[in-house]
Amino acid sequence: MLKRIALQEARVGMFVHELCGSWLEHSFWKTRFLLDSPELLQRLCDGGVQEIIIDTDKGLDVAIETVEDTPAAPPAKETVTPPPPLSLADESERAMRIKARAKEAIAHLFDDVRMGKTIETAEAQALVEDIAASISRHPHAFISLVRLKSADDYTWLHSVAVCALMMALARQLHLEPELVHQLGIAGLFHDLGKVGIPLSILNKPGKLTDEEFDIIKKHPAIGTKLLKESRQVTNLVLDVCLHHHERIDGTGYPKGLRGEQITLYARMGAICDIYDAITSDRAYKKGWQPAEAIRKMAEWCNGHLDKSLFQAFVKTIGIYPTGSLVRLASGRLAVVIEQHPQSLLTPKVMVFFSTGSNIPIARETLDLSRTLVNDKIISRENPETWGFKRLEDLWMNHS
Repeated sequence: MLKRIALQEARVGMFVHELCGSWLEHSFWKTRFLLDSPELLQRLCDGGVQEIIIDTDKGLDVAIETVEDTPAAPPAKETVTPPPPLSLADESERAMRIKARAKEAIAHLFDDVRMGKTIETAEAQALVEDIAASISRHPHAFISLVRLKSADDYTWLHSVAVCALMMALARQLHLEPELVHQLGIAGLFHDLGKVGIPLSILNKPGKLTDEEFDIIKKHPAIGTKLLKESRQVTNLVLDVCLHHHERIDGTGYPKGLRGEQITLYARMGAICDIYDAITSDRAYKKGWQPAEAIRKMAEWCNGHLDKSLFQAFVKTIGIYPTGSLVRLASGRLAVVIEQHPQSLLTPKVMVFFSTGSNIPIARETLDLSRTLVNDKIISRENPETWGFKRLEDLWMNHS
């Protein structure tokens, strides 16, 4: 539906159908585009645009609270109260149930699409709300849990993980709630096109041939076509589906876009997609540990990834993400159980093993940000090196 609004009502996530007034009155050469960044909105303001026509079928609608910026009705006074924060252990129980339901729902959705059935997004919308609520109650519980998946579960849970990571990153960027929700939907559907790829290629245990990789590279276009035909998602979701494999230096696919040619949302999708992919066990390789993945991705910011967005991503999950195994200066091993909101280098950890005597020790929780704690992280460690097979039992169930 087309709607004429004052520019003061415009917000990121809207689709601009037309700029009102003569083209001589503003500096924009195109009039139909997704309003995908605060910078673009500012350009509209600076360019003398007074009114715009938006297409609510392709982007966000006007907020219900049209006076939300006035002193009489600030956003903080909304009637919807955010859920109270929970401990990691308490939220982990809820997150496990959401994860199980999400895996089943996405598996059914992908199977239905593979068999030619119509895409239905109602359950996906509800899943996104549940995942968003979990992230609100504890920002790291669901993200840390959904990273734990077998190679057999990867196809389904990868989509769920990218959904959660996209919303967590969007919250870090202070994007509007509706936009956070749309990015969650984009995460769920970003790999939908893999339903059109032969399972023999998707699940191949060895390295793909060049011909097989060319087939894999078709999945963004396949997914975008399916989503377009469904007429149930926004342009934002289509954009992330089509362009989440584009790279800043132009080496990505399917279009080989560069830099600012890639939207904010697709750049977010690339980071979230890569992080979950490289930290997950696959048919052909073992996943990297979270802290190691962050280190590797930092190196890729020189060409592949958006550096400023990656820095925001690191603030979202931590330099040492929850669940990481670390060695302390004292010679003890610990697992990261909580992030510090102001200091990425001093998370809360649970000490449980002595490298000096090579034996388990009494568990102790340390807040490395406290001045009285005379210890610090000196390295990342691989749990397999030490024979730890279920490290998650420590950080999921600590009190």
